[in-house]
Order: sequence, then C-alpha cells, then structure tokens
Amino acid sequence: MNTITNTNFNFPNQISVYRGKVREVYNINSELLVMIATDRLSAFDVVLPKGIPYKGQILNQIATSFMNLTKDIVPNWLIATPDPNVAIGYLCEPFKVEMVIRGYLSGHAAREYAAGKRMLCGVMLPEGLKENDRLPNPIITPTTKADNGAHDEDISREAILAKGIVSEVDYVVLENYTRALYQRGSEIAAGRGLILVDTKYEFGKTKNGEIVLIDEIHTPDSSRYFYSEGYQERQERGEEQRQLSKEFVRRWLIENGFQGQDGQAIPEMTDAYIESVSERYIELYENILGEKFIKADISNINSRIEKNVLEYLSKQ
Repeated sequence: MNTITNTNFNFPNQISVYRGKVREVYNINSELLVMIATDRLSAFDVVLPKGIPYKGQILNQIATSFMNLTKDIVPNWLIATPDPNVAIGYLCEPFKVEMVIRGYLSGHAAREYAAGKRMLCGVMLPEGLKENDRLPNPIITPTTKADNGAHDEDISREAILAKGIVSEVDYVVLENYTRALYQRGSEIAAGRGLILVDTKYEFGKTKNGEIVLIDEIHTPDSSRYFYSEGYQERQERGEEQRQLSKEFVRRWLIENGFQGQDGQAIPEMTDAYIESVSERYIELYENILGEKFIKADISNINSRIEKNVLEYLSKQ
C-alpha cells in the first residue's frame, strides 16, 4: 500500500524543516510555511510503524474545509492548498499550549474521572457523571505543547499564567477563540447528524502580532464526534457511543496492551488492519464533511507533492 510517511524536499528559499508526529513543516524564507500532512498514525504521543493510505489527504482536506468555514469568526494562517496533502500559510510563532475544549466526559477526561479525579486542569467536575455524559457547560482543559518525543501534559489556566507560558491578555483571546470555534463546529456537526464531543486548537502569532488559528481543526485526529441519532438512548442503557474519531485506534492499542508506556510493544499492524483503518478514516471524512471522498493519485505521492508545491511557489 502506497503511503507517504516521510519527506525530504528542498524547496527554493527553504530555511528549515520541522517534523511533527504527523505533519512536516517547511519554512520558506521565514515568510511562508509549507505543511505536508503525511500518512503517519500517532496515538498516545507515539508514531506507529506503518502509514495509513489517504490519511494525510483526509486530514488536510477536512482541516482546510473547516478553516474556510470559520475564518469569519477566527483568523487563521492558511493561504492555499496546492496539493491534497499540502497547506501553505503564514509563518507564525506558535503558543506552547494546546487549547482542548470538552463538551462531554469522554476519552482522557473520562479515564481521569474514572480514576477518581474531579479536578481536571483546574476545572472542577461534578459528581455522578457517566462516561460520555454531556457536561453542564463546555470546559477548556489545556495541555502543554510537548517537544518531539515528549508527552503533552494537562495544565491549568492558572499554571499557564503563573509560569508566563502565555500572557493573560493573549490567553483571554485564546479562550474566546476556542469557545467560538467549538460553538461553530458544534453547529456544523449538528447539521450533519453528529455531536462534536471534544477537540483541540492550536494558535500562533503572525509577524504583525495577530493571533491566528494554526495547524488542523475539527479533524478525526484532533476531535471526537458521536452520531447524534440514538445518543441519549445509548447513554440511558449504558452502551458505548457510536464514534467518529481516532479513539478506535487508541482502544485497539489498549486492548493489545499498549498505551505508550515504557517497555510496552506496539502490536502488529497487519495489512488487513491498516486497510480497515484507512476505510474508517474515509468514513470519517464523508460524515464530517457531508461529501464523498475522492482519492488522489498515490502512485508517486512525493513527486506529486513536489511538483504542485514548486508550481505554487514559482508564482509567488
């Protein structure tokens, strides 16, 4: 199966390359960033050994769509998408926190709650909640933005301000933008028969000091969705919710004895499992965007990306 799991381009006026868990970001003349969404799959802050066909295209196109659907309420870094796997935008200085917002008790928050914790990132949670219950109000539970290889860690608003990670003036903007984006995302999801359960946003500052949304938005890697039909009935019966997110990968790993801890071995990813994950991502795309996924030509992904990016840069 043809996938793109790493790149080694040398674009005109290229200054540096940053390789994240999934995306590789090329700095062009300290003005533009060329962000390439690879087919790498990460979970528990670990990059799994095999790529997933079309995953990068899916993430890039969902993020692009939602950037365009939210730019009227929150400015973002995006300028163009010259290739199915590529986004080009303004160079920004990223804030060293990820803004996680949760409308429901799911995923990491549910695991912490089940372990007896009632305070999450400085936010007190009420007693008597069940996994996947709707919270009284959406809560912001930030995490530190970890360097390569390190785990993101929960952090409170108070700790962020006390440590000077973000100024209070800027943090208020990040909070307001986070709530506005979650509200818009929830409204769009509802129109497609979905619930936007939780998600995370990353922000940066442009050279002129404007705070903008960067990276991805409302993708299955950064967000969790439930199907709204039957949600309440499943909760009342204590059944698992039908999810649209990367949680199915995390659960498969947990069932096979892996949660990213030292000494744990990543389970074998068979061709059949990889194909099933690819099909699941396509299902996610089609439900989240409400349109059919069109597979790009993957016969030679690196050459395709290089040609399209060079063509775009030559016109700038």
